[in-house]
Amino acid sequence: MAKQILMLVGDFVEDYEVMVPFQALWMVGLEVHAVCPQKKAGDSVRTAVHDFEGDQTYSEKPGHNFTLNADFDAVDPTAYDGLVVPGGRSPEYLRLDGKVLEMVRHFAETGKPIASICHGPQLLATAGILKGRSCAAYPACRPEVEAAGGQFAEIPVDGVHVDGNLVTAPAWPAHPRWLAAFLDVLGVTIQHG
Repeated sequence: MAKQILMLVGDFVEDYEVMVPFQALWMVGLEVHAVCPQKKAGDSVRTAVHDFEGDQTYSEKPGHNFTLNADFDAVDPTAYDGLVVPGGRSPEYLRLDGKVLEMVRHFAETGKPIASICHGPQLLATAGILKGRSCAAYPACRPEVEAAGGQFAEIPVDGVHVDGNLVTAPAWPAHPRWLAAFLDVLGVTIQHG
């Protein structure tokens, strides 16, 4: 039976940070359920494309609509082997949902792998799971990581940071390393022909 991964998303999740992991994890044989509070399978969330174009922060452009494939209200976190929290703007309001926070805490308390990228650690900080841990995030999230008792890992934008079951990265340029590290923590190996 394939390992099951829960992905927490919302409107204006970062386009690459939801699309690429969702497709890549399915490609390697994992079953990924993307959910959003107040939405069901078949509903969609809007995405935003964040790019680095030499400004003081990222630029934002409209992305695609991303179709959810599971019902949020039916999620039982105990049925999942790992959690993915993409970035973008969705973590800033998903962290206001008590059920979302309970789900995140379940993965932390049970030691299951958690992959979070860019602004995703905003959700981890609010869930209270960063105290005494180190994690990477988009640099503007550093104050939140530190206020939550975490240590901010200052790494290149295409780097990855692993602290036990926690796999984090600053932004989508890190996808190759971030996803490879998440698979490693999950215990998933890929055989090449």
